[in-house]
Amino acid sequence: MPTAAGVLKATAGTVGLAALAAGAGLGYAAGYEVRAFALRHALVPVLPVGARPLRVLHLSDLHLVPRQHRKREWVAALADLEPDLVVSTGDNLASLDAVPAVLETYAGLLARPGVFVLGSNDYWAPRPRNWARYLAGPSKIPMPEEIPRLPTDDLVRGFTDAGWVDLDNVRTRLTVAGLDLEFVGVDDPHLRYDRYHDVAGKAARDADLTIGVTHAPYRRTLDAMTADEAGLILAGHTHGGQLCVPGFGALVTNCDLPRKQVSGLSRWSAAGHDAWLHVSAGLGTSPYAPVRFACRPEATLLELVPVR
Repeated sequence: MPTAAGVLKATAGTVGLAALAAGAGLGYAAGYEVRAFALRHALVPVLPVGARPLRVLHLSDLHLVPRQHRKREWVAALADLEPDLVVSTGDNLASLDAVPAVLETYAGLLARPGVFVLGSNDYWAPRPRNWARYLAGPSKIPMPEEIPRLPTDDLVRGFTDAGWVDLDNVRTRLTVAGLDLEFVGVDDPHLRYDRYHDVAGKAARDADLTIGVTHAPYRRTLDAMTADEAGLILAGHTHGGQLCVPGFGALVTNCDLPRKQVSGLSRWSAAGHDAWLHVSAGLGTSPYAPVRFACRPEATLLELVPVR
């Protein structure tokens, strides 16, 4: 029979090993993976028969602090891909002084055709919080008196002056690489800034494709866009779960999106219609939680091709 001293010694050893493993995991998540940027690729059969393929670079959740030079260099180099279209689904900023750095980082991409919507972290500065609360449900909407307002107007002006189109509660059409594209976008549903009723309507029959764009992929937004027959919906916000369990996946989505669709390409159904949904796991994190595990930061090059 083991002695009390033996039990205590074994327990201490187990606790020590667990602490060592936890420390190693944290070191990996904060020291390596959060900077292990990945370029994903996905093929989306959504264009009319006979159309030429369209290369769309989907960026989201940059959460940039100017000192993040490795991230800035990696994102800037994406301009070498020469996409036909760039779509940014928000949360570009992570500090009050980040707008010039964001515009410099995106400079080469801003020379390409582009559209964007804003996220909560384009309006309100990040702040320390108890991140365990995410396990209980989506993060709370910030109150204006609690945190500083970011220079949103400067960011929007920088994007639009370069030629990108602001899709926040906007419906519009653009010709991109010879294709007639209709876009329907909303401001951030997470903040309840979305006004889909302002842009609601069935997809234009004479457009080659209708694309829905939102920051946070809440069901109400996805359902409305799908019911109106958008063929493709692009979103961010989830960070892919940010901390994932190998073999299980994301613990949370920070919205009401099913966990299995927290990132990547999937199908969404509503009101008898289906749309392709692409949710980006994003490029960054809050500066107060600079870790990722089993969920590398990413950008995605979507190749839109004709339906078979």
